[in-house]
Amino acid sequence: MTLLAVTVAVAVPAPASAAEDVSAGLAKVWPTPQQVKARPGQVAVPRTVVEVVGPGTDPSALAVVEQVLRSSGASTIVKIAAGDQAKAAARDRANGGLVVFVGGPTESEATALALAALRLGGPEGLPRGGYVLAAERGLIALSGVDTTGTFYAAQSLRQLFASGKSGGFSLRDWPAAPLRGVIEGFYGAPWSHTDRLAQLDFYGRNKQNMYVYSPKDDPYLRARWRDQYPPDQLALISQLVAKATTNHVEFTYALSPGLSVCYSSDTDKAALLTKFQSLWDIGVRSFAIPLDDISYTRWNCDADAAKFGTGGGAAGAAQSFLLNRVQQDFIATQPGVEQLQMVPTEYYDLADSAYKTALRTQLDKAVIVEWTGVGVIAGQITEKQALQAKEVFGHDILIWDNYPVNDYITERLLLGPYIGREPGVAKFLSGITANPMVQAEASKIAEFTSGDFLWNPEKYDPDKSWLAGIADLAGSSAPALKVFAENNYSSLLVRLETGKPDLDSPVLRPLLSAFWTALEKKDPWDAAAKLDRYLAAMTSAPGDLRQGMASNQQFLAEVGPWLDQVGLYGQAGVHAVKMLLAQYVGDGRKAWAERGELLAALKKAQAIRVPTARGVRNPSTCISVCVPFLNTALATADRGFGLPGIRPQPTTSLGTHTDNLPYRMVDGDPETYFWSDRGPHADESVGVDLGTVRPVSHVDVTMGMPTNPNDFFHEGVLEYSADGEHWTTVKTVTEPTVSADLPAGAEARFVRIRATAGQIFWLVIREFTVSTPDTPKYTVTGTPAGTNLPAAADGNADSVYTAGSAPVPGDALVVTATTAKPLGKVVVLATEPGANADVQIADATGGWRTIGRLEDHYGELPAGGAVTDRVRLLWAPGSVAPKIAEVIPVFTS
Repeated sequence: MTLLAVTVAVAVPAPASAAEDVSAGLAKVWPTPQQVKARPGQVAVPRTVVEVVGPGTDPSALAVVEQVLRSSGASTIVKIAAGDQAKAAARDRANGGLVVFVGGPTESEATALALAALRLGGPEGLPRGGYVLAAERGLIALSGVDTTGTFYAAQSLRQLFASGKSGGFSLRDWPAAPLRGVIEGFYGAPWSHTDRLAQLDFYGRNKQNMYVYSPKDDPYLRARWRDQYPPDQLALISQLVAKATTNHVEFTYALSPGLSVCYSSDTDKAALLTKFQSLWDIGVRSFAIPLDDISYTRWNCDADAAKFGTGGGAAGAAQSFLLNRVQQDFIATQPGVEQLQMVPTEYYDLADSAYKTALRTQLDKAVIVEWTGVGVIAGQITEKQALQAKEVFGHDILIWDNYPVNDYITERLLLGPYIGREPGVAKFLSGITANPMVQAEASKIAEFTSGDFLWNPEKYDPDKSWLAGIADLAGSSAPALKVFAENNYSSLLVRLETGKPDLDSPVLRPLLSAFWTALEKKDPWDAAAKLDRYLAAMTSAPGDLRQGMASNQQFLAEVGPWLDQVGLYGQAGVHAVKMLLAQYVGDGRKAWAERGELLAALKKAQAIRVPTARGVRNPSTCISVCVPFLNTALATADRGFGLPGIRPQPTTSLGTHTDNLPYRMVDGDPETYFWSDRGPHADESVGVDLGTVRPVSHVDVTMGMPTNPNDFFHEGVLEYSADGEHWTTVKTVTEPTVSADLPAGAEARFVRIRATAGQIFWLVIREFTVSTPDTPKYTVTGTPAGTNLPAAADGNADSVYTAGSAPVPGDALVVTATTAKPLGKVVVLATEPGANADVQIADATGGWRTIGRLEDHYGELPAGGAVTDRVRLLWAPGSVAPKIAEVIPVFTS
């Protein structure tokens, strides 16, 4: 076979149609390529491979290619120069060998010959990072429009040969967005040096080309921006720059002088340029000047006030003045430098202003402006908004996207996919940098998906991309990581983009709904089995991931508390299902035992603490799904035992500010709270659902907090309803504390505060408590002495009477009702077995009649309808000290 040189000029192609995109039988490549075609035959890697390289072949691409070849079976790689390739290629391919051509037109002229033999054009005319990759029997060619493109071709080759061989293929591929990457711009503890090195390798593997170094807590970036880095710290940054270069990632150094800079000062300008020069000297070629999160109504020096005046327009003029000098005196003088970037002080909206007008008219057009979308965290970014941003700022726009950043909700992990951005955003703007979580390894799931979107937004499928990101991070442990990520899925981005209050646990949520429906229809078994399998997977996820991802100890350390909580919620859920099914078939003993296991797991989950930038907190997983399910299950079971079973659930028509979700106003902890995301409109409300209609006697609501004392209902009414349609008003509400008795005999399922007028103040609801009258009311007397004797018959199975000693002869516990009535049975719930007792009822003569014996942690003794007002547990002397959760006389009328 003779290889002939050909000259091909190729314009940037339109996206491939579905008919052209034939890749059946090939391994999936991520990010999703623009064009993929299968070609005939199989391509296997023999023990000896010939590699044809040119003088400019990218060493990083070559390293990836050789790693692929060796992992696919090659033991010997014969490297030959491009000028000698024709004879060797013909010989080796004819003999069933494999020849690999590496390098695009700027690297090796030989690869064009290989592409011609494969009847393909080269990458000429593709955007930066574009490439052509092709293979048929005995021949592979990697050709990038630049060295980065060849490196990306190598990354695609790595995925296609993941199994050691592949069918024939051809890819013509390029990125839609010029800039695709991550900005380390969160508040709190910065990533470690090891984290950053691993991130840069990750970006290279996934064809992301930008990393912005902007950790808020690096003092040399903000508070001490004028000072030079100590040599040891500068050496660490130099290592990052080198690692970025190896991975074809643009390392952007972002200096934030806004806290103290004097914009008109020659001295400060010189300090800034000196700082940039020190970074240039170690290889940095991309620079940014963020001016976000500062005051622009207060000058740092009198000279700025004299030169620029006051107001937003003056601030924009001052910032433009400094940035223009940096552009002219540094950026424009450096060969090979990238465009200067800046973050404006007004970075989160599209409303025109004097400040934006100043930037639009005075800032050098070569400067890229960063923008977060409409909102600090934008639920959606549309093509129309992207075009408006370019117009209102008058510059190229790079989106600083605040997802999956969690510095504002440090108790959460945000492990869902990248959503809410229209495809044209990548086409119209310079690109997007995602602001990640404090947890670097855990951030990779969302980073993977944002990178996939930016490469090929027209074909982006967030669900498929998310699964691929999970597999990329976890390998064979992907099923366990998927379960964990599903229960850390929701975020403010999801809530804003969908308009729904929460979408966490998208798999568990419908399984729970199906189970409750099946239970109501008296056919729970199939739904219970499906739910139980998923809950078991949650339970096993911690162990499965700690074993399967043992090589990624950093990830396991980052997510450990959240992982443990998901496992415990799964464990509690398994017991909840068993408890409800046991009660369904009339097995109260098993139901009570399972209730104890459920409660123990739930308490362990809620006792977990994790140190965060906002203090030590309980990690928050399975939001609005797990705890409500477990509480509803407990309430349902308690009603089955004969107890009131009151575990109120929150209701509201308002959205949530950050992570202060509604359930926090009914969690019994006044230090947590529900916080709305805006002021209520007239007729909007906040309240509780008691689950069933029941007597209600009193309501207490505490609102507001010291830092936001006006966040309460200023004009509202307290109301209750049995059906959610017909409401009775109790009182008007105008203060942050509400305490009200309800009318005698009031019954309700729903209680709420409803706004009677709109207000600008948001709502903080610390606790919303509804009390039920103490009927039937029992008096508890008896021995042995101990703690919380009334808890033995207070209607709450979570409270416990604990005897202080073992019983002696004559010790007994007596529960007395207000009136004598026919008694159907007595249920005794003990938290520990071993306190044996005769269960007795008072007869008409005042004596006691034994109806059975308590010999375990559970007793259910029939009373035959005897009319009585007293139940007694006569303890067996010498048995263990009693611990009684509840003695329940179940009267028949």
